[in-house]
Amino acid sequence: MSNAIDMYGWAAQPRHVSVLLDGKKRNKEPEPQTVADTNLPDTPLATSVLEYARKLLPTETFNHSMRVYYYGKAIHTQQFPEWRFTDETYLLTCLLHDIGTADRYISATQMSFEFYGGILALDLLSKELNAPVEQAESIAEAIMRHQDIGETGKITTIGLLIQLATIFDNMGGHKDLVHELTIQDVTRHYPRKKWSSCFAATIRKENELKPWAHTTALGEEDFPHGVLNNKLMEPYD
Repeated sequence: MSNAIDMYGWAAQPRHVSVLLDGKKRNKEPEPQTVADTNLPDTPLATSVLEYARKLLPTETFNHSMRVYYYGKAIHTQQFPEWRFTDETYLLTCLLHDIGTADRYISATQMSFEFYGGILALDLLSKELNAPVEQAESIAEAIMRHQDIGETGKITTIGLLIQLATIFDNMGGHKDLVHELTIQDVTRHYPRKKWSSCFAATIRKENELKPWAHTTALGEEDFPHGVLNNKLMEPYD
């Protein structure tokens, strides 16, 4: 990869998934892709952020973040292999995308958790861990926009991938993109631990604390209801 656009997943993609897939359910039939099959970066930066997230986040949220990494990599590898970014960049995005929901942060700001989380991630990566600015900014933007679901305009490659993977884990959306055996293996390594009820409670807490929160754009009742009624992941909860 020769430039920051490719390395850090900045390339623009359509925000509307049906446009991305040209009206299809998937680009190809998914195949099993296990945790063992998938590269997990072990660079010094990745290791530092992994330990930071493990200490900061509840086990349920940390496991969700790791599932989002593995589901996203399955989607990338099998459905959109032309997408360009480093695995390190996507892993850091996954590990940090929900830090704004951590107990120490969710009530520490009036900002919506995704935006505050993006600021926290930008500071951590660029000021404390000396990540390249283009990488830190890509991750921060993806975090801020990971719930920015819509039918118009564009989003970065990393931003779209984490949208697809979080919707898959949280609501069972885009279920045709990932093989069932992949779900079984990923949840065996990173159990859900009743994630549906845990995340629905977090949504309601965010909306109660901040009635203006961006999360309300997904439906003040529709979003938590959809999370609680995640039929795809119900057997694993």
